[in-house]
Amino acid sequence: MTSSSALPERAGRHCHNALNPFHSAHYFAPELAGELAELGMTDSRTGYFAVRSAPMGAVGSGTVAATFYSFKPELIAQHIPQVWTVTTPQAVLAARLRAVDATAHRQLGDAVLKSPEMAEAAELALRAAEGCTRHARPLYSAHADLPVPNAPHLAYWHAASLLREHRGDGHLVALLDAGLDPVEALVTHAASGHGMSHRGILATRGWTPEELTAAQERLRARGLLDAADGLTEAGTALRKELERTTDRLDRAPYERLGAAGVARLTELAAGFTARLMEAGAFPQALFGRE
Repeated sequence: MTSSSALPERAGRHCHNALNPFHSAHYFAPELAGELAELGMTDSRTGYFAVRSAPMGAVGSGTVAATFYSFKPELIAQHIPQVWTVTTPQAVLAARLRAVDATAHRQLGDAVLKSPEMAEAAELALRAAEGCTRHARPLYSAHADLPVPNAPHLAYWHAASLLREHRGDGHLVALLDAGLDPVEALVTHAASGHGMSHRGILATRGWTPEELTAAQERLRARGLLDAADGLTEAGTALRKELERTTDRLDRAPYERLGAAGVARLTELAAGFTARLMEAGAFPQALFGRE
């Protein structure tokens, strides 16, 4: 392990940003929809809640709302726990892995998946994940109980999932510390230019236009949004501090890997992500401010 001073301040964040698309591509893929339909799930929201919460077992909607944060609890309750009368968490996890495998083969091709670079990325990402901590990290801890798949590209996806959920659990702590409720968190992230668009928020998170408007009014009253619903100087500073807190809480896995390892993993992950973007893996309409 290298000392923390050897790791650049934002190295972990940059690595996460490069890794995360490989984890999340399957959510938008027809392969996952097909696998879940075979289990009796044809509603995409039901599928998302079931797939991401399945490592925790057949939990209720309250647990899912607490760990997912940005979704309206009433929306989650329309799907959880009813889905567990149709299928089981174990069946969903198996279907998810099949979908990840099929999606990766379609989007990246056999040559990339069987390349030395993929095997190297898997080894580096798994080594980083050894530095993750379980306390106060429910989604990460649930995923960490799952076995590591044998195929390098699936092992890489598994490690990317561990690192994603580890950072995500810490990010929720940072949001609470910043005093941002779920809608306010979504609105300020959209205003930063890096988050989901208002259209995407309304389409996927269950909040109403009125609830989004009310959140904007609260944020303006706090001096975080301006009259045009852009971030003020204080709002920008809050988002930056929020990211710094998230980085600090997520530093351990990247410290374990070391600066050289993090740089190499970021390089490899960025290459895979570029290929995913070229393959049209993500719907661009969900992102931006509008």
